[in-house]
Order: sequence, then C-alpha cells, then structure tokens
Amino acid sequence: MMTKQTIYIALLLGASACSQHARVADNAVKPVLVTEVVNHDTDDPAIWINRADTLKSLIIGTDKDTDGGLYAFDLAGKIVGKSEKLQRPNNVDIAYNLPLAGRLTDIAVATERETNKIRIFRLPDLQPIDNGGIPVFEGEAQRDPMGVALYTRLADSAIFAIVGRKTGPAEGYLWQYRLQDDGKGNVKAELVRKFGKYSGKKEIEAIAVDNTLGYVYCSDETVGIRKYYADPEKKDDTELNFFGQTGFASDHEGISLCPLSDSTGYLLVSNQQANSFMVFRREGQNEFVGEVPVSTVESDGSDITPVTFGNKFPGGLFVAMSNGRVFHYYAFKDLEARMKK
Repeated sequence: MMTKQTIYIALLLGASACSQHARVADNAVKPVLVTEVVNHDTDDPAIWINRADTLKSLIIGTDKDTDGGLYAFDLAGKIVGKSEKLQRPNNVDIAYNLPLAGRLTDIAVATERETNKIRIFRLPDLQPIDNGGIPVFEGEAQRDPMGVALYTRLADSAIFAIVGRKTGPAEGYLWQYRLQDDGKGNVKAELVRKFGKYSGKKEIEAIAVDNTLGYVYCSDETVGIRKYYADPEKKDDTELNFFGQTGFASDHEGISLCPLSDSTGYLLVSNQQANSFMVFRREGQNEFVGEVPVSTVESDGSDITPVTFGNKFPGGLFVAMSNGRVFHYYAFKDLEARMKK
C-alpha cells in the first residue's frame, strides 16, 4: 500500500504535470493528514460526529465506481469500515436521530447513480436499512442521481433528502423526499417537492443544507450557487440568491457549511480547477470573503464541522476529496486564518 507521504507527493506531481488544470499553489494550506486510498475514485465525504465520544467520530466517503461503496475512515485517516457494494455511489450526507424501529438512528444517505436510487445506511456500522434502495426521479427520462443533502427541520425533527441529477429540466431540477420508518424497521421515502432552477450548462451535483437557518444551496456548475428555502411546508420555491457567478476557473463544486454561531459562519465552495475554495458568508446575501488555496487536486466534495477533535483538529475539521483516491483532513483554524480579508 502506498504511504501517505507517497500519495501526497504523487498528487502534487500529478497536478503539476496536468497542464490544463491549475497546479497546487506554493502557499496552499496543507492537510494535517491524508487518508488511506480507496479502490477506485473518491468523490464526496460527510462527517459523522460520535456524540458519546467525539474522538470516535468517522468520515464517510464515497468510492465512485460500478464496484464502489461507502468507506468509513477514523480520525487518523484509516479505513475502518465499508458498505456493501454500490453501483457508482456519487455523493453522501448524514442526519441524526431518525426514528426507526422504536430507536433514534443516525443515517448516511448516498446516491447510487447506475441504479437511479438513493441508498440509506445505519451509522456507525454502515448496515443497509432501505430494502435494497429507493428509486428517485421516477417517471423522468433524465434520472442519474448525483448530489444529495439531508435537511432536518427544527420544528418537528422531520428528515428530508434533497437529490440532484446529472441533467434535467430548467425548473424542478431538485426533488425532495421525506424519510420515515416503513413500519418494518427500514426507511421509506415520500416525494414532497420539485424545485430549483438549472442553467443547462453542465450539471448540479453539490448540495448543502443549513438546518438552523432553513436554506438549501446548490452549485450550478460553471454558473453560480443557488439558494432556496429548505422547508417544503413554506410552499415557496423562490430563488433567494444566485451568487458566486464570477471568480471561478470553471466548475462550482462541493459546498461546505461552517456555522460559527446560530446565524453566522462560512460557506466554502470548491473552485475545482483552481485547487482552491471560495469562501462566502453564511448570513445575509452571502458576501464573498476570499479564496483559500488548498493542497487538494480537483476537489469534488467536502464537509466541515466546528467541533474540536483532540489536539490535531482544534476548533474544527475540514475534509475534502482529492484526486489520488483519497480525502484530505485539514484543521479548520488553518483555513480560517486565510479566510478573512
């Protein structure tokens, strides 16, 4: 197996040799560590916080291939678990305390692109709890699910999956499903909403939800970031903001939300071909804060939390996918120092 140091050097050399893409900047923020490699192609991570012992928290990441799956990494970047085989899992997100068989259950939800399904797994053991998967975009010619984000409504703790696809219509590109117990200890999904604009330029993959403020964000690649209400009960699909329309080399990719209080914080959006993250304010009109170069190469997906994980990650953890079949772990304080103007 390649060592972390070998992987990291290979990534940098690969970026330099690939002339059509920006190389990793000399002043890029360096990761605290790089994970072990997966079999095929990393794409998107999600952080699961173990509330009983935060040092036993996990990063759940996708391995995007016909013979792929979800991997569980510990805070040292070691692979400690894997799901059953999945057919091209694209993105993954996590929610806590879904009532299931009389217990509150933490879940990971991934899109399984080649079967046109979302897949749902119990955490932390990655056991499937979805009867083989839940079809999405039924009745549509354009299906191919890619992005997924989970929304937990504060008023009643209801959990929803918001799913994007490889391509779709100019209106109603995103579909929203409520997740509930099917009465037999597995999860069922009810379609409750179709919303969201699409430019038609490339695709919408990255989706993120702000549970506290009640917003959902999605990256319309090469165009900008779109913002909507997350709660379907509002019955308001108005586009609230369309920002980040300048400054990106090409693709707008992974979105990570980092709350600093109930109403303030940052949104980090991958500027994929520039090997950097564009930072916007969580509050107000999502004002642009600045650009942070990082050591990831062509990052698709990312996740962030302000929770401290021991001495390595004081003040929080940022995880981002990188070419080389790995994920990079960063100390949030290292990024925050570069975020402010």
